[in-house]
Amino acid sequence: MPQKNIKCKLENLYQRYNQPKYIHPDPIEFLYLYRDIKDREIVGLIASSLAYGRVKQILKSVSCVLDMMLPSPYLFLRKTTHSSMCEVFKGFKHRFANGDHLAALLQGAKNVIDQYGSLNDCFVRAVSDDDRTVIPALNFFATALTVGNTNPGHLIALPEKGSACKRMNLFLRWMVRNDRVDPGGWYGVPVSKLIIPLDTHMHKISLKLGFTAKQQANMRTALEITAGFRQIIPDDPVKYDFVLTRFGIRDDMNIDSL
Repeated sequence: MPQKNIKCKLENLYQRYNQPKYIHPDPIEFLYLYRDIKDREIVGLIASSLAYGRVKQILKSVSCVLDMMLPSPYLFLRKTTHSSMCEVFKGFKHRFANGDHLAALLQGAKNVIDQYGSLNDCFVRAVSDDDRTVIPALNFFATALTVGNTNPGHLIALPEKGSACKRMNLFLRWMVRNDRVDPGGWYGVPVSKLIIPLDTHMHKISLKLGFTAKQQANMRTALEITAGFRQIIPDDPVKYDFVLTRFGIRDDMNIDSL
């Protein structure tokens, strides 16, 4: 399909479905509960890290975690020790993640905030004009979250190991972009450097659109797909991620219509 036709189809989908009324069920909805960016970036990290498996269970798990951190996730991290976090989330389970993994993730976030001031400030520290994508900054950020004795298990993926880092790229989309769906709030990260959050649904769609022929959903494939979207919209290659992933969630959307 010619790029002009692809862009027309994608833009029509964007105009129709990139609206707040189509957000539920999606873990991004939790970010709208917090106006303060100090809270929202922590909520985004939690929600994206748990964004695997059935969406109903994802929403249940994220809601459970945030209920334990009321009224402010930021203040919860500031005043709670690692041992206390382990106690608070003892018994937590989300597929392969347990309470210790979650406590390690939160302790990693607390360490980063203590050292850099915010998650945003840490990430920006490694953003360079010379880099085509956010991969170097993503490596720096993921390493900062896992340094020391924190072991969040698979909740934090390292791009240097070849992972597509779907959940971390989803987090970045939420925090960096700002439109009717993505709330944004971060500074200093160019939207043009973002990478498509590659899961099985996006992989299938990208194969159909001709953006890749690779069968493995790894970082190399994510970069190739992102390059395909970048040819259509250079300044915002992940613009259509939300609407395209509705095909895997909404019964009224059929991928065969693409």
